[in-house]
Amino acid sequence: MTPAQVSNPPNPWSASTIEWLDEPPPFKLHVYEETAKSIVARNQSPDIGFGFSVNPYRGCFHGCAYCYARPTHQYLDLGAGTDFERKIVVKTNAAELLKREFEKRSWQGDEIVFSGVTDCYQPLEASYEITRACLKVCLEYKNPVAIITKGALIRRDLDILSALNRVAKVTVITSLAFSDDKVSRRIEPYAPRPSIRLRAMKELCDAGIPVGVGVAPVIPGLNDSQIPEILERAYDAGARFSFLTLLRLPLEVKPVFIERLEREFPDRAKKVLSQVAAMKGGVLNRSEFGTRMHGDGPQWQAIEWLYEQTCRRLGMNIREESSPQRRESTFERPISQLSLF
Repeated sequence: MTPAQVSNPPNPWSASTIEWLDEPPPFKLHVYEETAKSIVARNQSPDIGFGFSVNPYRGCFHGCAYCYARPTHQYLDLGAGTDFERKIVVKTNAAELLKREFEKRSWQGDEIVFSGVTDCYQPLEASYEITRACLKVCLEYKNPVAIITKGALIRRDLDILSALNRVAKVTVITSLAFSDDKVSRRIEPYAPRPSIRLRAMKELCDAGIPVGVGVAPVIPGLNDSQIPEILERAYDAGARFSFLTLLRLPLEVKPVFIERLEREFPDRAKKVLSQVAAMKGGVLNRSEFGTRMHGDGPQWQAIEWLYEQTCRRLGMNIREESSPQRRESTFERPISQLSLF
């Protein structure tokens, strides 16, 4: 079904939700509602560490210049640039579809990852509460969940996450490419500032929810020197596991990123692009499985060494119990009253 534009969409920056969000945007946000046909996506990529994901939204308001998901908007005949950031599709029936999936005999209770593509806690979630509704379904079925997000709005759902953590596996990974709020704003203009994300991570940790940090993406010449501080601040906020990925620049992402980089960091742009190419065999992007997430050569080896040494010093990723481990699923279909008769 073609998404229908909402003529008077809800305002995430209303008085009831502003505490979870940063300042409102200087441009108009266009919202489209979609009755989706399916909600659980099966991962076919061997270099991604999960099998199933749920993405309640298409497009992402955070507007990160490097976002690898930008090309997905072209499936909707929309652009990978400003369209991806300003024309957001909401899958209004996501929770209903997830419940239907859990009722299938083929569902075995595998971990569900929110979100494998666009952020499940972007600002519209404050109004639509699609992610919250999906988490309620996961709680009802005791299905394990992992969340990857930049959104501080996740604090709102501490009640559901805490309840789910008591009966199933829950993991929250905060994505942090920068430790500096000002630098972050220039590349990730409408994502919560790193300081706000770290505060949310601390609240989750204090509630007993396992938290980790994704140092992603590494942009050599721009944020690689911040890796130790990112890990240190995340550790202080409770993170005990982490991962690292190199910048990816698929065909449609490359011009968006380069334009932003040259505008915001004109003195560094050539150096950044030169270092990216040096780590990818002379090109700015490699799409092959097994190579697209990391680099080669001495510069990349130095970045990996810095990351690994910092993790070792802090005590990250070295104890088996510190990292999220796959275990027998807690999944359980609730007994309906009708089944008793």
